[in-house]
Parts: sequence; C-alpha cells; structure tokens
Amino acid sequence: MDTLNALIMGIVQGLAEYLPISSSGHLEICREILGLDLSGAESLQFEVLLHVATVLSTIVILWREFFPMCRSFFTLQRDENTNTVLKILVSCIPVGIVGVLFKEQVESFFGNDLFTVGICLLVTALLLSFSYFFRTHPQDNSLKAGKGYKARDINFLDAFVIGIAQSIAVLPGLSRSGTTIATGLIIGNKREQVAQFSFLMVIIPILGEALLDLKDYISEPATTAAAAIGWLPMLVGFLASFIVGCLACKWMLNIVKKGKLIWFAVYCLIVGILCVVF
Repeated sequence: MDTLNALIMGIVQGLAEYLPISSSGHLEICREILGLDLSGAESLQFEVLLHVATVLSTIVILWREFFPMCRSFFTLQRDENTNTVLKILVSCIPVGIVGVLFKEQVESFFGNDLFTVGICLLVTALLLSFSYFFRTHPQDNSLKAGKGYKARDINFLDAFVIGIAQSIAVLPGLSRSGTTIATGLIIGNKREQVAQFSFLMVIIPILGEALLDLKDYISEPATTAAAAIGWLPMLVGFLASFIVGCLACKWMLNIVKKGKLIWFAVYCLIVGILCVVF
C-alpha cells in the first residue's frame, strides 16, 4: 500500500465511521477498487488503526461529555455520568464475547470478496428504513410516537441490547453506527442520546483491540500490518481518518437530531446491490 492509497482509506474511514454506511464495508470496497493485496489479519489490523483515529476524533468532539464521565467514574462519584460509563461497560459485554471467542471467524470476513459486504449493506439499509418509517410523528423522538409513548433515556437493558447490535455489526458492510442508532430508536430511546451513546460505546472495544495489536507487534513484528504496509502510509491514513472523523462526527450528530437517516438507507441499498451484482 502506498501513501496515496492510505490517504484514501483514511478519508473513507473518517467519513464512513460516523455516517451509517459501514466503514468496514467501504474499506473493503476501496481495497478491491485500489487492488490492495492484504491478508485478513493485516486488513483488520489496518482498519483497527484507522478506527483508533476516529475514536480519538470522538473524544475531541464529545470532550464535554467524555471527560466529566471519566472524572466521575474514576473518583467513584455516584451521579449520572458514572451511570453512563456503567451503561457503556454493559454495552461492551457482547462485543467482548465475540472478540474473545470468534476473533478468527471475524478476521475471515476481511480481505475477502464483496458479496458479504453487499448483503450486509442491504441489511443496513433495511435497519435504517425500519427505524425511519416505523414512527408515526416525525417531530417526536420516539418511533412509537402517537401511541401515548414518550421516548426514554437509555437504561441498562437498552445498553445491553444496543451492545448486542454492536457485536453483530463487526461484519464488514453492517454499519456499526447505523445498527446501534437504529436499534436504540427502535426500542424507544431518545435520538440525540442514542447518537452520543453509539459514538462513545465504541471507544473501549477499539482501544482494547488496538492494545492487543500492539502486543502482537511486540511479540511478532514481522506478522503485523506495519511490516506489510509501512509506517508512513499508516501514519498518513491515521491522520486523514482523525481529521475527517472530527468533521463527520459533528455532521452526523446534527443529522440524527433531524431524523434524516433514510437517505443513507437509499445509499446503502444502491451500493449493496452493486456489490452483490459485481
């Protein structure tokens, strides 16, 4: 992979991580278009690096929420910030189980063909459409508006359900943000809260995976993505992903507030069909 390819991949990751169109799926599409020859493990390691960059962009954009949560949690304060951190930890349980028990199976989907990506993009389109059309009043936060139901804050059970959605969305083409946000809306949570929770809940799994990759590099540096790709392209991809991610994160928060996810469903439908056909 040369520096230009890494730049393109970083830009795509920065945009697609926050927009509900699947960053992993679009990275697979870019890999095919650019003709990049990476193994499943190397492809996944490079994607984890790009995901770390977007995690940092999440912290930068949501710092007003992130740092008070950390302060409350680590100083053992019993307040809403600590409860939010605990809910995030609960949401990480399903993806942690998948990461520990099914890591090799997940890696096998990366660096493969586009058929799986296409099918998963179609599922993403279906989820986004469902979360958009199954509400009866577009101005209400809840999908059950008009039935005497008021959108609620995320509770611990909701966090676990959204976490299950995140664990399923490890497949390339199944949008993590789209799946988790749509799930939160479907079960009746508030839009703005679901969007922030979706972006914050990925921090722990991604940083955890990055630490595991660092351990692998220390023990077997010749088998890592850094050896196959090179440090300069990886740095360029990282910076591109971080900068574009900062812009996309703010944009997506506004989009979710306005409830305009249906256009991304149309996009995922078109790209999904193209992937399956070609």
